[in-house]
Amino acid sequence: MNKIFVIALFFGSFCFGQQTNNQEVEKPIRNLFLAMKNADPELLKTTFSDTAILQTITKDGVKSEDIKEFIASISKMAKDDLDERITVEAIHVDGNLASVFTPYSFYFKGKFSHCGANSFQLVKQQNGEWKIQYIIDTRRKDNCKDLK
Repeated sequence: MNKIFVIALFFGSFCFGQQTNNQEVEKPIRNLFLAMKNADPELLKTTFSDTAILQTITKDGVKSEDIKEFIASISKMAKDDLDERITVEAIHVDGNLASVFTPYSFYFKGKFSHCGANSFQLVKQQNGEWKIQYIIDTRRKDNCKDLK
């Protein structure tokens, strides 16, 4: 009986540890979308590493966007203008590197705009905080499921 308890405790600790680690990895991603929804450039700045890259896959190829311009554009919005609803589908962590895949639906001023998927690469900083290093996303208007 004690062996079963010890094994259950071990696996419970492992699962809890993974959940805590995943929450830390998700934190900058959740803050990114909270900052967009609240039009909060200061919170938005805290989510990215100093050398972060932002890209979108378009029908014409891959388009890069400057992070500073992205933050400036968010600061010009009103609260609740931007609402990106995500589902965290997969998180993979290896040391100081994490990869997160999030399908999404995007709403502008309360109306559906588009959907797609985000692929995030995050790095753990020397202070132990995770930061977004790279985002690439897809965008489409059809075959979308509503993410609430």
